[in-house]
Amino acid sequence: MPEDIANKADMADQEETEEQGDKGKMTVSEAGRKGGKATSEKYGRQFYEEIGEKGGKIGGPKGGRATKEKYGHGFYEKIGHKGGQEVKRLIEEGKKAE
Repeated sequence: MPEDIANKADMADQEETEEQGDKGKMTVSEAGRKGGKATSEKYGRQFYEEIGEKGGKIGGPKGGRATKEKYGHGFYEKIGHKGGQEVKRLIEEGKKAE
């Protein structure tokens, strides 16, 4: 991500956090950015290239269609909600640890 875009995103997150009125709170986008940055620093660019290549070979568009046909639209809503709840839980955990 170009640095100027990252800085704008950081500023937007900071404004959002300040609007919440509580110091130490982290937005979902801040948590995602922090996790992505840590992963990037730990594994490097080649890691993303490798997992992207594997994903294209294993699943790809065909895999998504097969899953949709097998489980239907509601499945994606359900797993999306679960993922959001997990992120929320992890953020709360992080706040308590500070």
